[in-house]
Amino acid sequence: MMYTKIFSWPFCSFLLFCFLALTSWTIVLKDSDLLEFFSGGSLNGVLDNFRHIYNSQISGQSDPAFLSFESWYRAVFLSFRTLLVSILAIGLAGFVALLTFASGSRNLAMEGNSPIRRPFSSLIFYLLRALYTVTRSVPELIWAMLIVFTMQAGIVAGALALAIHNFGILGRLCSEVVENMDQRAIRALRSSGASSAQVVLYGVFPDVLPQLLTYILYRWEVVIRTTVVVGFIAAEGLGRQLRLSMSWFHYDEVIVLLTCYVALVIMVDIVSGFLRKMAA
Repeated sequence: MMYTKIFSWPFCSFLLFCFLALTSWTIVLKDSDLLEFFSGGSLNGVLDNFRHIYNSQISGQSDPAFLSFESWYRAVFLSFRTLLVSILAIGLAGFVALLTFASGSRNLAMEGNSPIRRPFSSLIFYLLRALYTVTRSVPELIWAMLIVFTMQAGIVAGALALAIHNFGILGRLCSEVVENMDQRAIRALRSSGASSAQVVLYGVFPDVLPQLLTYILYRWEVVIRTTVVVGFIAAEGLGRQLRLSMSWFHYDEVIVLLTCYVALVIMVDIVSGFLRKMAA
C-alpha cells in the first residue's frame, strides 16, 4: 500500500518534470558559459550602456519627458487605451467560452462517454475541442499579424487577436472544470427527466461559476501584460508608443511609458484579486 502511494501518477509526473528540467539545464550549461554572463565585465558593460544613454539622450535635454506634464498625460491616456483593449479581449473570450464550455465538456456532451448514444453532441464536442486546441496553440502575435492583413490595426484588431488565443485557453479550462466537478447533481437531474439546458443551468452553472470567473480574472492579468506586446503590431496604446520611442532612441519617453505600464499592471492585479475574493 505504501509503495502504491509513493509511485502514484502525481509523484511519477513530478519526477518526470524534475528529470526534464535537469536535462534541459545540463544541455544549456554544456553549450554556454552562464558564469560569464554574471561576471563583473558583463555588469560593467550594462552600467556603461546606461551611462551612455543618460549622457547622450537625457542629460543633454532641457526638458526630458519624465519632467513634462504633457508626456505623463499622453502616457496615462495610452494606458487607458491599453486597459480598454485588455477588457475587450477578455470580455469577448470569456463570453464565448461560457457559451461553449458545456458542449465542450465530455460528461455533458456524451452520456456515459459513448459517442454512439449522442452522435450530434459528440460531433460538436470534438469540433470544439479541436477549436480550443488550434486557437490556443497559435500565439497572440501570430493572430495579430494575421488579423492585420485583413483589417486595419487598432483597438479592435488587438482585442480580437488576444480574444482568439484566450478563448481556446478559457474554453479548455472551463470544460475541464465541469468534467472534474461532482457528477451527482448531473445524474440526479438527468434521472428526473431534466433537459440538457436545465442540467447546465441548475446543476452545473451554480456549482462551477465561481471557479470559471476566477480563471477569467487570472487570464485578464495575463492579457494586460500581453496587450503591450501585441500593441507592437496591431493595437493602439502603450505597446505601439514603446516601439516608436525605442526606434527613435527617446529613452526618456521609454521611462515614462514603462512607469505607467508597471502601475497599470499593479492596478489590474489588485482589482483582479479583489474580484476573485468576491467571486469565491
